[in-house]
Amino acid sequence: GAGALRQLFIPRSKIYAAVSLPPMRAPFHTPRTLSGGETMASVSMAAVGIGVSDMARSVDFYTRVLGMTKTQEFKLDYMDEVIVGYDGSPSIALMHYTDGSAQHYTNNPVKLVFNVPDPSAVIARIRKEGLEIMADAMTFEPLKLIVGLAKDPDGYTIELLAPMA
Repeated sequence: GAGALRQLFIPRSKIYAAVSLPPMRAPFHTPRTLSGGETMASVSMAAVGIGVSDMARSVDFYTRVLGMTKTQEFKLDYMDEVIVGYDGSPSIALMHYTDGSAQHYTNNPVKLVFNVPDPSAVIARIRKEGLEIMADAMTFEPLKLIVGLAKDPDGYTIELLAPMA
Protein backbone atom coordinates (compact mmCIF):
# COMPACT_ATOMS: atom_id res chain seq x y z
CA GLY A 1 0.00 0.00 0.00
CA ALA A 2 0.95 3.68 0.22
CA GLY A 3 2.93 3.12 3.43
CA ALA A 4 5.07 0.45 1.79
CA LEU A 5 5.54 2.68 -1.24
CA ARG A 6 6.63 5.63 0.87
CA GLN A 7 9.06 3.47 2.81
CA LEU A 8 10.61 1.84 -0.26
CA PHE A 9 10.54 4.83 -2.58
CA ILE A 10 11.82 7.60 -0.34
CA PRO A 11 12.42 7.71 3.40
CA ARG A 12 10.06 10.18 5.06
CA SER A 13 13.01 12.27 6.28
CA LYS A 14 14.14 12.79 2.67
CA ILE A 15 10.82 13.80 1.09
CA TYR A 16 11.40 17.56 1.23
CA ALA A 17 14.96 17.29 -0.10
CA ALA A 18 13.78 14.96 -2.87
CA VAL A 19 11.10 17.36 -4.08
CA SER A 20 13.77 19.72 -5.41
CA LEU A 21 15.41 17.03 -7.55
CA PRO A 22 14.99 17.39 -11.32
CA PRO A 23 12.91 14.74 -13.11
CA MET A 24 14.72 11.66 -14.41
CA ARG A 25 15.71 11.98 -18.06
CA ALA A 26 17.80 10.33 -20.70
CA PRO A 27 21.52 10.06 -19.93
CA PHE A 28 23.51 13.27 -20.19
CA HIS A 29 27.22 13.89 -20.48
CA THR A 30 29.21 16.07 -18.12
CA PRO A 31 32.92 16.92 -18.50
CA ARG A 32 34.93 15.66 -15.53
CA THR A 33 38.49 16.43 -14.44
CA LEU A 34 40.34 13.42 -13.08
CA SER A 35 42.87 13.51 -10.23
CA GLY A 36 45.80 13.63 -12.69
CA GLY A 37 44.36 16.77 -14.30
CA GLU A 38 43.20 15.10 -17.51
CA THR A 39 39.61 15.70 -18.57
CA MET A 40 37.11 13.08 -19.64
CA ALA A 41 35.04 14.89 -22.24
CA SER A 42 32.06 12.58 -21.99
CA VAL A 43 31.05 10.67 -18.86
CA SER A 44 27.88 8.64 -18.47
CA MET A 45 26.69 5.36 -17.02
CA ALA A 46 26.61 2.58 -19.63
CA ALA A 47 25.11 -0.34 -17.69
CA VAL A 48 24.44 -1.92 -14.34
CA GLY A 49 24.99 -5.64 -13.82
CA ILE A 50 22.81 -7.99 -11.78
CA GLY A 51 23.30 -11.68 -11.06
CA VAL A 52 20.46 -13.90 -12.26
CA SER A 53 19.67 -17.50 -11.32
CA ASP A 54 17.93 -18.43 -14.60
CA MET A 55 19.24 -16.54 -17.64
CA ALA A 56 16.43 -17.58 -20.01
CA ARG A 57 13.71 -16.53 -17.54
CA SER A 58 15.40 -13.19 -16.84
CA VAL A 59 15.96 -12.39 -20.53
CA ASP A 60 12.29 -13.21 -21.15
CA PHE A 61 11.15 -10.98 -18.27
CA TYR A 62 13.23 -7.95 -19.24
CA THR A 63 12.49 -8.23 -22.98
CA ARG A 64 8.88 -9.48 -23.16
CA VAL A 65 7.44 -8.05 -19.93
CA LEU A 66 9.43 -4.78 -19.67
CA GLY A 67 9.95 -4.27 -23.42
CA MET A 68 13.76 -4.08 -23.44
CA THR A 69 15.85 -5.28 -26.38
CA LYS A 70 18.57 -7.92 -26.12
CA THR A 71 21.63 -6.16 -27.56
CA GLN A 72 24.61 -8.40 -26.78
CA GLU A 73 25.49 -11.81 -25.41
CA PHE A 74 28.84 -13.00 -24.02
CA LYS A 75 30.02 -16.43 -22.91
CA LEU A 76 33.11 -16.09 -20.73
CA ASP A 77 35.02 -18.87 -18.99
CA TYR A 78 33.30 -18.15 -15.69
CA MET A 79 30.04 -16.38 -16.63
CA ASP A 80 27.34 -15.92 -19.26
CA GLU A 81 26.21 -12.34 -19.75
CA VAL A 82 23.31 -10.89 -21.73
CA ILE A 83 22.91 -7.14 -22.21
CA VAL A 84 19.35 -5.77 -22.41
CA GLY A 85 18.21 -2.18 -22.69
CA TYR A 86 16.23 0.61 -24.29
CA ASP A 87 17.63 2.86 -27.02
CA GLY A 88 19.46 5.82 -25.51
CA SER A 89 19.39 4.56 -21.90
CA PRO A 90 21.87 2.68 -19.72
CA SER A 91 21.62 -1.09 -20.13
CA ILE A 92 21.29 -3.98 -17.69
CA ALA A 93 23.91 -6.71 -17.83
CA LEU A 94 22.23 -9.97 -16.77
CA MET A 95 25.01 -12.16 -15.33
CA HIS A 96 24.88 -15.87 -14.61
CA TYR A 97 28.04 -17.47 -13.21
CA THR A 98 28.90 -20.84 -14.72
CA ASP A 99 32.12 -21.59 -12.84
CA GLY A 100 30.46 -23.31 -9.89
CA SER A 101 31.21 -20.46 -7.47
CA ALA A 102 28.65 -19.77 -4.76
CA GLN A 103 26.39 -16.87 -5.76
CA HIS A 104 23.59 -15.10 -3.94
CA TYR A 105 21.21 -14.34 -6.78
CA THR A 106 17.93 -13.77 -4.99
CA ASN A 107 16.43 -10.99 -2.88
CA ASN A 108 19.46 -8.70 -2.95
CA PRO A 109 18.91 -5.07 -1.90
CA VAL A 110 18.84 -3.72 -5.46
CA LYS A 111 16.24 -1.45 -7.06
CA LEU A 112 15.97 -0.87 -10.81
CA VAL A 113 13.94 2.20 -11.73
CA PHE A 114 12.08 2.49 -15.05
CA ASN A 115 10.26 5.44 -16.65
CA VAL A 116 7.21 3.90 -18.32
CA PRO A 117 4.10 5.40 -19.93
CA ASP A 118 1.66 3.36 -17.81
CA PRO A 119 2.87 1.81 -14.53
CA SER A 120 -0.52 0.07 -14.03
CA ALA A 121 -0.19 -1.79 -17.35
CA VAL A 122 3.34 -2.95 -16.51
CA ILE A 123 2.23 -4.02 -13.02
CA ALA A 124 -0.54 -6.06 -14.67
CA ARG A 125 2.00 -7.83 -16.94
CA ILE A 126 4.27 -8.58 -13.97
CA ARG A 127 1.28 -9.88 -11.95
CA LYS A 128 0.35 -12.14 -14.90
CA GLU A 129 3.85 -13.66 -14.64
CA GLY A 130 3.05 -14.67 -11.05
CA LEU A 131 5.69 -12.35 -9.60
CA GLU A 132 5.35 -10.32 -6.41
CA ILE A 133 3.66 -6.91 -6.58
CA MET A 134 4.93 -4.75 -3.74
CA ALA A 135 2.65 -1.77 -4.46
CA ASP A 136 0.10 -1.27 -7.22
CA ALA A 137 0.55 1.92 -9.22
CA MET A 138 -0.55 4.94 -7.18
CA THR A 139 0.07 8.65 -7.08
CA PHE A 140 3.03 9.94 -5.09
CA GLU A 141 2.19 13.63 -4.62
CA PRO A 142 5.56 14.92 -3.30
CA LEU A 143 7.21 14.13 -6.64
CA LYS A 144 4.09 14.37 -8.86
CA LEU A 145 4.59 10.78 -10.02
CA ILE A 146 2.61 7.60 -10.46
CA VAL A 147 4.68 4.83 -8.89
CA GLY A 148 4.37 1.04 -8.81
CA LEU A 149 6.69 -1.51 -7.23
CA ALA A 150 7.20 -5.17 -8.08
CA LYS A 151 9.84 -7.90 -7.99
CA ASP A 152 11.67 -9.47 -10.94
CA PRO A 153 12.25 -13.26 -11.14
CA ASP A 154 15.23 -13.04 -8.74
CA GLY A 155 13.55 -10.70 -6.25
CA TYR A 156 15.15 -7.44 -7.40
CA THR A 157 12.85 -4.47 -6.82
CA ILE A 158 11.42 -3.00 -10.01
CA GLU A 159 10.17 0.58 -9.59
CA LEU A 160 7.91 1.93 -12.34
CA LEU A 161 7.49 5.70 -12.72
CA ALA A 162 5.31 7.97 -14.84
CA PRO A 163 4.52 11.67 -14.45
CA MET A 164 1.08 12.48 -13.07
CA ALA A 165 -1.30 13.79 -15.73
